[in-house]
Amino acid sequence: MRKNRARRLVVVAFAAALVVPLSGCFTAFIPPKDDQTTSSTPKPQPTTTGTTAEEFYAQDVEWSTDSCPSNFECATVRAPMNWDEPEAGEIELALIRSKAKGDAQGSLLVNPGGPGGSGFDFVKDSLDYAVDADLKDNFDIVGFDPRGVGRSTAVKCYEPAEMDEYLYGLPENTDVGSDAWIEEMATSATDFGKACLDNTGPLLEFITTVQAAKDLDLLREVLGDDTLNYLGYSYGTFLGATYAELFPDKVGRLVLDGAIDPSTSNFEVSKSQAKGFEDALTAFLTNCIDSNSDCAFSGSVDDARETIVDLISSVDESPLKGSDGRMLGASTLITAIILPLYSPDSWEYLNVMLKDVMAGDAANAFSFADQYNGREADGSYMDNSTEAFMAYNCRDYTYDDDPSTMEKQADEIDEIAPVFGPYMGYGDIGCANWPFTDGAERSEIHADGADPILVVGTTGDPATPYQWAENLAEQLDSGQLVTYKGEGHTAYNKGSQCVNDVVDDYLIDGSVPDKDPKCS
Repeated sequence: MRKNRARRLVVVAFAAALVVPLSGCFTAFIPPKDDQTTSSTPKPQPTTTGTTAEEFYAQDVEWSTDSCPSNFECATVRAPMNWDEPEAGEIELALIRSKAKGDAQGSLLVNPGGPGGSGFDFVKDSLDYAVDADLKDNFDIVGFDPRGVGRSTAVKCYEPAEMDEYLYGLPENTDVGSDAWIEEMATSATDFGKACLDNTGPLLEFITTVQAAKDLDLLREVLGDDTLNYLGYSYGTFLGATYAELFPDKVGRLVLDGAIDPSTSNFEVSKSQAKGFEDALTAFLTNCIDSNSDCAFSGSVDDARETIVDLISSVDESPLKGSDGRMLGASTLITAIILPLYSPDSWEYLNVMLKDVMAGDAANAFSFADQYNGREADGSYMDNSTEAFMAYNCRDYTYDDDPSTMEKQADEIDEIAPVFGPYMGYGDIGCANWPFTDGAERSEIHADGADPILVVGTTGDPATPYQWAENLAEQLDSGQLVTYKGEGHTAYNKGSQCVNDVVDDYLIDGSVPDKDPKCS
């Protein structure tokens, strides 16, 4: 899913799907950061090397507290730009570690999702949100930025002003699906992809989950672990499952929370996510009308939904002007609505934001959209999650931008998701115009021979629908489903003691439940 230009659909997202580029999907609302400063250190570029794969595996990791947040250690690991030709060039992977408070069983690598989410920042800023006290006692918690992301050798596409136009700009053509509209979207996608290639260089071709999973095995080895212990959220489940498929004999204890079905096509992802967010909106509206005396809506849920449809249409036709001169169009408002739907804890803020927009005030809507897109108040961007998101999705899926096919698919999405559907179709345009169009065919992942893998699914998850967790657990040769009956994106460390106990017992003691515990 990705950037927008009004109703521009995105591509695929594990946070949402829109051509707005709903840039990464992390694991719901991550708590405020302890340190809001961003790194101004230039991102490393790929360098030429004659190093073999064996030499990368043999490197020593030098941990340091210099230029690293207090209570953490930081390090950089070298990896091949292309694992199929390790001698052709190398990149850098950034790591941060919180040492175990007790006797360490080894490392626990953590990925927050995306694709494009920074595991470095996730651990640095939100360690207590990422893992609970028991895991901190027993493991060295390691956050890492996958290739192309953040402090690692990174994808770079646009400067902030260009990114503003890409994410928030309004389209010249508003007749969605028309030849002129498709041409405008294709031109925008082509320009973005060209900028990514020009500013990233040859690494862009090798921003794939398969390559990142091979990096993950390198990290396992240089950290001194015989097998991989891993906690992946959202997109991080696809990275973890891909690792298990490639290295089943190196699987230690893997927890895949907010699971993605690796066999699901990009269209089915968009369709499922549209329905997921539609269902989450229904849950929000039901709760608001029944329980909130200050609810922005009255009457039935259907009446409220229609009010939101009208509100989106109104800003599509007459965008609201923000205090900085940006115009709030339909796609930006959709992004602003989707963000708080990741967690029921944020529903009250969604209610306030919708009331404000109804009153003609765009401030809170821009605040939510900016948080989703990683945009700072001064107009800079705190990370490259949008660029990395696009780079991974365009290489991890295949795309078909035939107008008749996209129109048919858009109609299917509209039918099941009247609020979000109109803004989540035609998503193939973005990646069909990417510099490298030989994306991967999606298929089931079995990881034959791997030790037991825990797959956690939330019944009311809007971003990674519960059915995906069921599918992945069934596909995996050693998958064990853990169901959380609740709302929100991902389940571990979100308030369910049942989920926490099952995950902790598995990671710490290797205990696998005999059956799905069906937590609540």
